[in-house]
Amino acid sequence: MPDVLVAGAGPTGLLTAFELERAGVDVLVLERDPEPATQSKALGLQPRSVEVLADRGLLAAIEPHVRAKLPAGHFSGVPIDYRDLPTRFPYQLGVEQVHVTAAIEARLRTPVLRGAAVTAVVQDDAGVTVTAGGREHRAGWLVAADGGHSTVRTLLGAAFPGRPARTSLVVADVTLAAKPAGLAEDWTLPSSGSGYLLPLSGGRYRTIVYGEEQHRLGRDAPVTAGEVQRALTAAHGPDVVLGEVLWASRFGDASRQLERYRHGRVLFAGDAAHIHLPVGGQGLNLGLQDAANLGWKLAATVHGTAPDGLLDSYHDERHPIAARVLVSTRAQAVLGVPDPDAAAVRAVVTELLAVPEARRAVAAELSGLGVTYAGVIGRADDPAGPDGRAVLVGAAVPAGWTGRVEGREGAAPRLVRPDGYVVWDGGPGLDEALRRWVGAPA
Repeated sequence: MPDVLVAGAGPTGLLTAFELERAGVDVLVLERDPEPATQSKALGLQPRSVEVLADRGLLAAIEPHVRAKLPAGHFSGVPIDYRDLPTRFPYQLGVEQVHVTAAIEARLRTPVLRGAAVTAVVQDDAGVTVTAGGREHRAGWLVAADGGHSTVRTLLGAAFPGRPARTSLVVADVTLAAKPAGLAEDWTLPSSGSGYLLPLSGGRYRTIVYGEEQHRLGRDAPVTAGEVQRALTAAHGPDVVLGEVLWASRFGDASRQLERYRHGRVLFAGDAAHIHLPVGGQGLNLGLQDAANLGWKLAATVHGTAPDGLLDSYHDERHPIAARVLVSTRAQAVLGVPDPDAAAVRAVVTELLAVPEARRAVAAELSGLGVTYAGVIGRADDPAGPDGRAVLVGAAVPAGWTGRVEGREGAAPRLVRPDGYVVWDGGPGLDEALRRWVGAPA
């Protein structure tokens, strides 16, 4: 019997499983779809996510598929320079989500169980029983990372307040039969207009279109080739000729968030916990950071070494971060509305973001590098421990913690949580920090 079940083999679920496994926890990932996804989906890794993947030795497998290192992010199409950010990776990586998930899945000890759609969840004081793919699976805990339409969330009746979508957009992977020279030949930041085109691997292109037709059609209406062609012609002229629509999805700017990320022995992460306009890859990156925060805390809970309140601190730390992203993406949605008043606001915001202090503040938020938590001093440059332990640099590991803390040499003393945040940097207070984040000494 596994210690933890994970519902959903997207990037959030897979990284959560990876974090648990490297801490010595047995995990089984349950995935509805029978085969790995091939659609491009999200296309950008923000600097903080790149740091996390690099520290865990996952970046090397992703790098061959990187199409661009973009020295800026964007706020509703307004470029936000990243080049002076305090990181080894002052850029976002342009890479298809499918390569990110493949790199993480390849490192799991236990293969993903595919064709296993969750249909029932029953929990008690000792664990969780999940019916998936017609079979029952039992574990101590369940991580629900099963997307914006989370089945687990529905089965538990978890409150998911917010507002419905007010706009409708289409995202599609397509081939082109013809296009003008110079169009969509390199990766660039998206503009605020409909018809954005980006080259993908294998002769494919990503496009995002929106307008009156998309707003009029219902969420369940199929995306047709004629609809995409009309949008591309309106944006680029008649020389852009659609070949084939390989994959397409309608989405909107709905904004919702769970009131609590923990429901007994079920914890929610990624889009299952929060949905918003998917702008700038914020959903992918927010989910990866949820996984990095949750994995080590749940592992310590499974091992029985977690201090009081450690697992609940996952909600306490991550809920406000997602709430802020929801505010940011809602603001970006307003700036993208094709309306003269919205255009006026956009012009003012663009001027404000040219002010260095404002630009740096927004860059810190978009990149994920500005994220901090109560009791955290800052981010560490030290790679994460290979076995998911905390890392103590420049000081001897006190007796009673040697099995749960990795000691390393270094001139600057610091205690680093398994997710890469410094919680002590010399002087008194080491024992207190160890008790708070690692647990009582053995």
